[in-house]
Amino acid sequence: MTNDKIHTITSINSYILIIFHTQVQCWQFRVISPGGDVSGELKIYYSAEAAETAGREWVEKKK
Repeated sequence: MTNDKIHTITSINSYILIIFHTQVQCWQFRVISPGGDVSGELKIYYSAEAAETAGREWVEKKK
């Protein structure tokens, strides 16, 4: 069993931004589009704040 944990779920302009932590990949984000597509980057972030900033920038580019 893993200890992956969701830190934040935020709605931005009909997109859902999820910030989560895994023991293997540190902090990451995923974005769920209004149509249900899941996207994100496979980059590693060393804080929840850094992952959230990157996720918000990702959503801004999708507008």
